[in-house]
Amino acid sequence: MSKATPKYQQALPAIYEDLQTDEHGLSQSAAAKRLEQYGHNALNQQKSTSLLQKFIAQFKDFMIIVLLVAALIAAFTGEAVDAIIILLVVVLNAVFGVFQEAKAEEAINALKEMAAPDATVLRDGQLQTVKSDDLVPGDIVSLEAGDIVPADLRLIESASLKVEESALTGESVPVEKQAETLTADDLAIGDRVNMAYMNSNVTYGRGTGIVVATGMQTEVGRIAGMIEAADETTTPLQANLTQLGKSLTILILVIAAVVFGIGMVRGSESLINMLLTAISLAVAAIPEGLPAIVTITLALGTQRMAKRHALVRKLPAVETLGSTDIIASDKTGTLTQNKMTVEKLYVNQELVDAKPTHLATDSHLAQVMILSNDTKIMTDGLAGDPTETALVQYNLDQAYPVDQLLKTLPRVGEVPFDSERKLMSTIHPLANGKFLVAVKGAPDELLKRVTAVEINGDVTPITKAIRDQILATNHELATQALRVLMFAYKEITAVPATLNSETVENDLVFAGMVGMIDPERPEVEQAVIEAKSAGIRPLMITGDHRDTAEAIAVRLGIIDAGDDAAVITGAELDELSDAEFDKKVSDYSVYARVAPEHKVRIVNAWQHRGKVVAMTGDGVNDAPALKAADIGIGMGITGTEVSKGASDMVLADDNFATIVVAVEEGRKVFANIQKAIQYLLSANLGEVLTLFMMTMLGWQILAPVHILWINLVTDTLPAIALGVEPTEKNIMKHQPRGRQSNFFSGGVFSSIIYQGLLEGGITLLVYWLALTYPVHASANLAHADALTMAFITLGLIQLFHAFNSKSIHQSLFTVGLFRNKFFNWAIVIAFALLAMTVVVPGFNSIFHVTPLDAYQWGIILAASLSMVIIVEIVKFFQRKVVK
Repeated sequence: MSKATPKYQQALPAIYEDLQTDEHGLSQSAAAKRLEQYGHNALNQQKSTSLLQKFIAQFKDFMIIVLLVAALIAAFTGEAVDAIIILLVVVLNAVFGVFQEAKAEEAINALKEMAAPDATVLRDGQLQTVKSDDLVPGDIVSLEAGDIVPADLRLIESASLKVEESALTGESVPVEKQAETLTADDLAIGDRVNMAYMNSNVTYGRGTGIVVATGMQTEVGRIAGMIEAADETTTPLQANLTQLGKSLTILILVIAAVVFGIGMVRGSESLINMLLTAISLAVAAIPEGLPAIVTITLALGTQRMAKRHALVRKLPAVETLGSTDIIASDKTGTLTQNKMTVEKLYVNQELVDAKPTHLATDSHLAQVMILSNDTKIMTDGLAGDPTETALVQYNLDQAYPVDQLLKTLPRVGEVPFDSERKLMSTIHPLANGKFLVAVKGAPDELLKRVTAVEINGDVTPITKAIRDQILATNHELATQALRVLMFAYKEITAVPATLNSETVENDLVFAGMVGMIDPERPEVEQAVIEAKSAGIRPLMITGDHRDTAEAIAVRLGIIDAGDDAAVITGAELDELSDAEFDKKVSDYSVYARVAPEHKVRIVNAWQHRGKVVAMTGDGVNDAPALKAADIGIGMGITGTEVSKGASDMVLADDNFATIVVAVEEGRKVFANIQKAIQYLLSANLGEVLTLFMMTMLGWQILAPVHILWINLVTDTLPAIALGVEPTEKNIMKHQPRGRQSNFFSGGVFSSIIYQGLLEGGITLLVYWLALTYPVHASANLAHADALTMAFITLGLIQLFHAFNSKSIHQSLFTVGLFRNKFFNWAIVIAFALLAMTVVVPGFNSIFHVTPLDAYQWGIILAASLSMVIIVEIVKFFQRKVVK
């Protein structure tokens, strides 16, 4: 037998031979040798990084490197204050980053925590309990209800065995297992019914299996390997900041070189003076506070999102959501409730909705639903197979006296369920001395054993017409992706001596059918509508069957009814090459019966199209895709620790609708960062233009201390305040900005240019006026006044311009002058700190400024206020003419 042949296709004798074992298991000595050969049955631990390593990693950002270089140059040229302030901002930014990412990647370690602590294994022909870490290929393992499967097993024996694999496959219903060899090729994990996989849960029955894979060779191990190998994605925010840093660096170098070169050619200044001038230009051009402002804006966004049940693990995730084009969501537990629910009843030859229907207490359908059922009623809820608990829960919801029925009609005999006949029967004593046989099972099998039908309490022989109607109803429910169970009963005078299908399951009376489904979450349909209106395309990705996935997708509005072409299975996806799939990916909105690697392919295909992809999920099988996506969104309640560890954001309430709220917050964060950048860069451009023209005209230039104080006082507080501006109207009606946009998109770049030129021009005008119409006769005093007026004008004009920056295109009076209280206080404090340098006596010498009279202050205020008036006029024409 070829090693390439999957274990589910291999006959047991071939597996025994391949693994050199038999049904009696391994000896202790053989197991010990194999443990040395294969290693422990455990997953690789994720390598952790120290706090120091995380701190150092924060300095790899291009913008931070630029700032560090500027700080070194400033320190080298004697500008110690400049260097200290820049370094302080850089360190503050690094501390923020470490604080947010202090928890290292926990996905693989969480997978290890999920593993079964012990296993029941056959060694030396005796059953014994060993640590699951010590299992090796060839071991024979015993499984019972409640066990966690400790390794990947090829089943040898199955007695009504059911295994819940939703964390691995995404399918909410436990899989009925059997031991026969399968012949089909390329079966999805959920269809490999003769296999039991590591970390899945045994919900019913018992079984025995041979260990065929341990540790990283298991299916869960493969997923761990995919997580480990996945590259960290670069968020749009990080890409934009890197691009911005590079652009600013080029700008700084060009301007500094030009000024230095022209100064040296003119020969009017010494080499040292021109070098200091170039440094002043660099200080003016670099927005030292930008990284901190971006970080603080994001951090404030995380706080607001936490109040709305969206917990952010990585800061850039806040903004990334705002640029999302695609939300690819796992179905089970995310779009649906991961809880089987009775939805339809077929009783008395009528198909009715289950919710408003009240079955009578003497209804045989209600009785069989409860009696032919292994559900345990616990103090904290129901325990058992999800399909069976759904039947009991339905009757409890209908106020049916379940406990009383179970006490009145105790079970005295049974024929357990098995996967071959697909039936389960129980026997109960009646008050009249007879016994009630309660039977449930698959409609196609149970109907063969039915000879009569109950209609409104009357039992009559079943006719072909009635039988056809039952089959038609079963088909109708199946096409709606409902899981259908049929119920029947009969009364017997005595319990058969031998209990089997032949003696018990015959001459039955049809009582009814139920249709069950894992229903969609009630809030999701509206969330899908809102996502679509925001230009976001929702996708469903699930390990469930095609029909079930399609039905839920139609009910949620992800696809339209009859749109079969929008649904594709994992097997069909395997037939497409990556290049073919990249071309066709936009055709599909629903992916059924998929494996973990399929989910990663889907995410990658959309990313190749330049789309920003958000992936939601709660299972182990979702973790690789969560990590590969631009933003992974885990579920806080139903999610595994693996999925949460691989996520950038976790929904505390497991509410899909919370994603839409988070998208709105993300868009708001980006818009506010964009406003802050527009404000900072237009202000810095104004400073650069002022220094450049002063140098070219041979005027006295502003000192580095002037530029630094303006940047520190007028940049930082107002820019942070712009980061908490209220959301602008209709932000969720815009199309996603996507991966191609950047901080300069949407008219920001042109606004920075004309507003920066305007700031510089107004400042130079004030300097010229002060020199042309001086207050003092002395030339030295006149120049000192002019420099002071230019310094205050440049600072004050930026404070007025902060009001302009509340919206890129909307009028200040539409947005609201004083809606943002933090902004108002920021302007007041910044103005006080700026004015203090002139009006407080001791500060004049520190900042090289002179006191000003009312006339001079009047010129400054009029010039600064003109900035608001001119920008409002430009915005008016942009809205009305250019649009």
